[in-house]
Amino acid sequence: MMSGMFAASRSVWSVITAGALAASFGILSLPSQAAEYPTRNIILVVPSPPGGGTDTSSRIVAQKLAEFLGQNVVIENRAGASGNIGAEVVARAAPDGYTLLAMISSHVINQSVLKNVPYNLERDFVMISRTVTVPGVLVSNTSLPAHNLHELLAYIKSNPGKVNFSSGGIGSLSHLVMELFQERAGVKLLHVPYRGTAPALNDVLGDHVALMAPDLTIALPQMKMGLLRAYGLTSATRAAIAPDIPTLAESGLPGFEADQWFGIAAPAGTPRPIVDKIYEAVKKTLSDPDVKERFNKVAMIPAPSASPDEFAQFVHSESVKWEDVVKDRHIEAQ
Repeated sequence: MMSGMFAASRSVWSVITAGALAASFGILSLPSQAAEYPTRNIILVVPSPPGGGTDTSSRIVAQKLAEFLGQNVVIENRAGASGNIGAEVVARAAPDGYTLLAMISSHVINQSVLKNVPYNLERDFVMISRTVTVPGVLVSNTSLPAHNLHELLAYIKSNPGKVNFSSGGIGSLSHLVMELFQERAGVKLLHVPYRGTAPALNDVLGDHVALMAPDLTIALPQMKMGLLRAYGLTSATRAAIAPDIPTLAESGLPGFEADQWFGIAAPAGTPRPIVDKIYEAVKKTLSDPDVKERFNKVAMIPAPSASPDEFAQFVHSESVKWEDVVKDRHIEAQ
């Protein structure tokens, strides 16, 4: 009887010991995963077509990131549904660090302006780092009788509800920036939504619409040719590529800040050692002089997060900010 009890005890002890060892090996395997990672190509899903700002910034990052990680970083364009198609692909991917998402500002906005979003940013992703920011710029065609922000606000207030602005669509960043502008400036404008930024800006150039707030990247060539008048950047600081353009904040709207931004995220459950390894490689990439120069040429500003946790906090704060704008301005979900 006693020998049976001892045998049972030894059996239980064996199971406990085996479980403890398995758990121990599991814990120890996490650093080894990071040490071995990556052993094959990494896919960076870009949720937009080739050639746009998201694609351009992603390709600049991917090339140097591959050097620091020692494996190819392959761009895979999955455009559609304001970035939702690409995001859903990554949300459902294996959390092993081999499928990453090129995040865009639209991903945080979508959750407030779209009725059916197939992911939850905080539940389905682990944030790695912001990569770059792109200032927006408030512009008009040159026929508008206002040469600075002070004159523009006076003109709008003397023509309430008559001055219009274009955007890339209801709920787009260019739309919400102008809604925030109206709120902060205490003015009322008419919204003319388009299907995309290019046609919206073309109608400003053609004098069919008065105002717009596109990315500086898109507007700068026309500004240099004297076809657009700039009233201020939407960023907190001036841009090195256009140092003479003041910010809206310094021109009369204190605290105004609404940038386009890009970042990198991974599927939820990706081991932290792998997240940290990718983060460190992204940080090195964005401090590389050649990368900085390439971004400067397209009016983008390298802006790595202080840590993956800081990027997560930033994404959360952006979600709250734009959700408040959508509610306060009574923007209908699409």
